[in-house]
Amino acid sequence: MRAIWTGAISFGLINIPIKIYSAIETSTLDLDMLDKKDHSNIKFKRVNEATGKEVAYEDIVKGFKIEEKYIVLDDEDFEAADAIKSKTIDILSFTNEQEIDSLYYEQPYYLEPDKGAAKAYALLRDAMQKSGKVGVTSFVMRSKEALAILKPYKNVIVLNKIRFQQEIRDTKELKLPAVSKKTTEKELDMANKLVEQLTEKFDISIYKDEYSDKLMEIIKAKAKGTKAKAPALKVVHKQNDDLMAMLKASLEKKKSS
Repeated sequence: MRAIWTGAISFGLINIPIKIYSAIETSTLDLDMLDKKDHSNIKFKRVNEATGKEVAYEDIVKGFKIEEKYIVLDDEDFEAADAIKSKTIDILSFTNEQEIDSLYYEQPYYLEPDKGAAKAYALLRDAMQKSGKVGVTSFVMRSKEALAILKPYKNVIVLNKIRFQQEIRDTKELKLPAVSKKTTEKELDMANKLVEQLTEKFDISIYKDEYSDKLMEIIKAKAKGTKAKAPALKVVHKQNDDLMAMLKASLEKKKSS
């Protein structure tokens, strides 16, 4: 793994130098884009709009347009916006993880202690483990302020980026059903029984990316000249209006399986 950010965790008066590593990797297949005519690889280039010439990555700068003119920013400008946060993950508070809605979670990273920081790192990790709390933090990554939580996972501290409230879209434009007065106590009771019947201890290891595996099987078969046939799927847009009948049938199906 390669570190993508280096800095320090600020924990009261304690400073813990750390390195950040991505905690995830994609399970989807890395498919190339090809020209339909001759299967030549499609290449994407960064091109100067005025000259049409390709621009090397190191020659690209970032800018913001004001009144038809670009204001170009350099590394010093980004750090000047908040020099402390550019190098520090500041723990603002501690809270119960259950109070943070899953809608806010974005992406996890592993934190590794840098040289001489192992003892302070272990102290913070173990304190969060014992208290059951997570740290709410703020820092700057890739020219963007980020909100995150710190939590222990096995023997590592995980930084999980979370979204700001203003990044979550309002639900007003969605056509949603109002709280129904027609739902009977019997229907609710039956629905709760179905929920209870389907409840089990969560085990992430039993869930696999089956789609990618099946797609790879199709690719291998196609390489040998065998073309896969897609199964016929029937999408039902209208259900039986008798909810009680469907709930009873669902409960019976689960019992028999």
